[in-house]
Amino acid sequence: MTAKWSMMDTRFGPFTTVVDGEGTVLAAGWTGAVDQLLPLIAESLRPHEIRKATDLGEVSRAVRRYHEGELDAAADIPVSQRSGPFRERAWRVLREIPGGKSVSYRDYAALVGRPEAVRAAAAACSHNAAALFVPCHRVLRGDGSLGGFRWGLELKRQLLDHEGG
Repeated sequence: MTAKWSMMDTRFGPFTTVVDGEGTVLAAGWTGAVDQLLPLIAESLRPHEIRKATDLGEVSRAVRRYHEGELDAAADIPVSQRSGPFRERAWRVLREIPGGKSVSYRDYAALVGRPEAVRAAAAACSHNAAALFVPCHRVLRGDGSLGGFRWGLELKRQLLDHEGG
Protein backbone atom coordinates (compact mmCIF):
# COMPACT_ATOMS: atom_id res chain seq x y z
CA MET A 1 0.00 0.00 0.00
CA THR A 2 1.15 3.52 -0.76
CA ALA A 3 0.39 6.20 1.80
CA LYS A 4 0.73 9.96 1.80
CA TRP A 5 1.92 12.25 4.54
CA SER A 6 1.86 15.95 5.11
CA MET A 7 3.25 18.27 7.75
CA MET A 8 1.79 21.65 8.65
CA ASP A 9 2.80 24.31 11.10
CA THR A 10 0.28 24.89 13.89
CA ARG A 11 0.11 27.13 16.93
CA PHE A 12 1.54 24.16 18.90
CA GLY A 13 4.35 23.37 16.49
CA PRO A 14 4.56 21.04 13.49
CA PHE A 15 1.78 18.48 13.02
CA THR A 16 2.23 15.51 10.70
CA THR A 17 -0.45 13.15 9.40
CA VAL A 18 -0.12 9.87 7.47
CA VAL A 19 -3.12 8.68 5.44
CA ASP A 20 -3.78 5.60 3.32
CA GLY A 21 -4.87 5.73 -0.32
CA GLU A 22 -8.48 6.38 0.71
CA GLY A 23 -7.56 9.33 2.95
CA THR A 24 -8.04 7.39 6.19
CA VAL A 25 -5.70 8.51 8.97
CA LEU A 26 -3.13 5.89 9.96
CA ALA A 27 -1.01 8.05 12.26
CA ALA A 28 -0.77 11.66 13.37
CA GLY A 29 1.01 13.79 15.92
CA TRP A 30 2.77 16.99 16.84
CA THR A 31 6.05 16.28 15.11
CA GLY A 32 7.78 17.38 11.94
CA ALA A 33 9.30 13.92 11.46
CA VAL A 34 7.16 11.36 9.65
CA ASP A 35 9.71 8.74 10.75
CA GLN A 36 8.39 9.14 14.31
CA LEU A 37 4.91 8.14 13.15
CA LEU A 38 5.55 5.18 10.86
CA PRO A 39 6.54 2.72 13.65
CA LEU A 40 3.27 3.53 15.45
CA ILE A 41 1.18 2.12 12.60
CA ALA A 42 0.12 -1.50 13.09
CA GLU A 43 2.15 -3.81 10.90
CA SER A 44 -0.95 -4.95 8.99
CA LEU A 45 -1.67 -1.32 8.03
CA ARG A 46 1.89 -0.08 7.56
CA PRO A 47 2.46 1.28 4.05
CA HIS A 48 5.18 -0.15 1.81
CA GLU A 49 5.70 3.23 0.20
CA ILE A 50 5.07 6.73 1.49
CA ARG A 51 4.93 9.96 -0.47
CA LYS A 52 4.94 13.52 0.74
CA ALA A 53 1.89 15.62 -0.14
CA THR A 54 1.40 19.34 0.18
CA ASP A 55 -2.19 18.91 1.33
CA LEU A 56 -4.36 15.98 2.42
CA GLY A 57 -7.71 17.60 1.61
CA GLU A 58 -10.36 17.10 4.32
CA VAL A 59 -7.75 15.77 6.73
CA SER A 60 -5.56 18.86 6.44
CA ARG A 61 -8.61 21.11 6.70
CA ALA A 62 -9.69 19.34 9.89
CA VAL A 63 -6.25 19.81 11.45
CA ARG A 64 -6.28 23.49 10.54
CA ARG A 65 -9.84 23.99 11.84
CA TYR A 66 -9.02 22.27 15.15
CA HIS A 67 -6.04 24.54 15.74
CA GLU A 68 -8.19 27.56 14.87
CA GLY A 69 -10.66 26.60 17.61
CA GLU A 70 -13.16 24.19 16.05
CA LEU A 71 -12.53 21.54 18.68
CA ASP A 72 -14.44 18.66 17.07
CA ALA A 73 -13.22 19.29 13.51
CA ALA A 74 -11.41 15.93 13.38
CA ALA A 75 -14.24 13.86 14.87
CA ASP A 76 -15.65 12.63 11.56
CA ILE A 77 -12.37 11.97 9.75
CA PRO A 78 -11.92 8.21 9.23
CA VAL A 79 -9.13 6.56 11.23
CA SER A 80 -7.72 3.05 10.97
CA GLN A 81 -5.81 1.42 13.83
CA ARG A 82 -5.42 -2.27 14.61
CA SER A 83 -4.98 -4.09 17.90
CA GLY A 84 -7.05 -6.36 20.11
CA PRO A 85 -10.81 -5.89 20.67
CA PHE A 86 -10.45 -3.89 23.91
CA ARG A 87 -7.97 -1.40 22.50
CA GLU A 88 -9.89 -0.92 19.26
CA ARG A 89 -13.09 -0.26 21.23
CA ALA A 90 -11.18 2.08 23.54
CA TRP A 91 -9.97 4.12 20.57
CA ARG A 92 -13.53 4.37 19.21
CA VAL A 93 -14.74 5.57 22.62
CA LEU A 94 -12.01 8.23 22.74
CA ARG A 95 -13.41 9.70 19.54
CA GLU A 96 -16.73 10.23 21.34
CA ILE A 97 -15.24 12.51 24.02
CA PRO A 98 -16.10 16.01 22.78
CA GLY A 99 -13.65 18.88 22.66
CA GLY A 100 -13.63 20.86 25.89
CA LYS A 101 -14.37 17.76 28.00
CA SER A 102 -12.00 15.44 29.78
CA VAL A 103 -12.43 12.16 31.65
CA SER A 104 -10.36 10.26 34.17
CA TYR A 105 -8.72 6.99 33.20
CA ARG A 106 -11.20 5.24 35.53
CA ASP A 107 -14.20 6.89 33.84
CA TYR A 108 -12.68 6.14 30.45
CA ALA A 109 -12.36 2.44 31.35
CA ALA A 110 -16.04 2.48 32.39
CA LEU A 111 -17.04 4.11 29.09
CA VAL A 112 -15.21 1.30 27.28
CA GLY A 113 -17.31 -1.16 29.28
CA ARG A 114 -14.63 -2.48 31.63
CA PRO A 115 -14.50 -0.23 34.73
CA GLU A 116 -11.86 -2.44 36.36
CA ALA A 117 -9.51 -2.14 33.35
CA VAL A 118 -7.98 1.24 34.21
CA ARG A 119 -4.46 0.18 33.25
CA ALA A 120 -5.66 -1.28 29.95
CA ALA A 121 -7.46 2.01 29.23
CA ALA A 122 -4.26 3.92 29.95
CA ALA A 123 -2.35 1.53 27.68
CA ALA A 124 -4.85 2.20 24.87
CA CYS A 125 -4.05 5.90 25.18
CA SER A 126 -0.31 5.26 25.14
CA HIS A 127 -0.58 3.08 22.00
CA ASN A 128 -2.78 5.51 20.09
CA ALA A 129 -1.09 6.30 16.76
CA ALA A 130 -3.60 8.94 15.62
CA ALA A 131 -3.33 11.83 18.08
CA LEU A 132 -5.92 14.58 17.61
CA PHE A 133 -8.13 12.30 15.50
CA VAL A 134 -8.31 9.93 18.49
CA PRO A 135 -8.04 12.54 21.26
CA CYS A 136 -6.19 10.71 24.03
CA HIS A 137 -5.07 14.07 25.44
CA ARG A 138 -8.58 14.38 26.94
CA VAL A 139 -7.93 11.59 29.48
CA LEU A 140 -6.52 12.58 32.89
CA ARG A 141 -5.52 10.88 36.12
CA GLY A 142 -8.18 10.54 38.80
CA ASP A 143 -6.69 13.46 40.75
CA GLY A 144 -6.94 15.71 37.69
CA SER A 145 -3.22 15.64 36.90
CA LEU A 146 -2.14 15.12 33.33
CA GLY A 147 -0.80 11.57 33.31
CA GLY A 148 1.20 10.80 30.17
CA PHE A 149 1.18 11.97 26.56
CA ARG A 150 3.44 10.83 23.71
CA TRP A 151 3.96 14.43 22.57
CA GLY A 152 4.81 15.80 26.03
CA LEU A 153 2.92 16.98 29.08
CA GLU A 154 3.44 20.66 28.26
CA LEU A 155 1.67 20.14 24.93
CA LYS A 156 -1.11 18.14 26.63
CA ARG A 157 -1.69 21.10 28.99
CA GLN A 158 -1.69 23.53 26.05
CA LEU A 159 -4.23 21.39 24.17
CA LEU A 160 -6.53 21.18 27.21
CA ASP A 161 -6.21 24.95 27.72
CA HIS A 162 -6.98 25.47 24.01
CA GLU A 163 -10.10 23.37 24.50
CA GLY A 164 -11.09 25.20 27.66
CA GLY A 165 -10.65 22.07 29.76
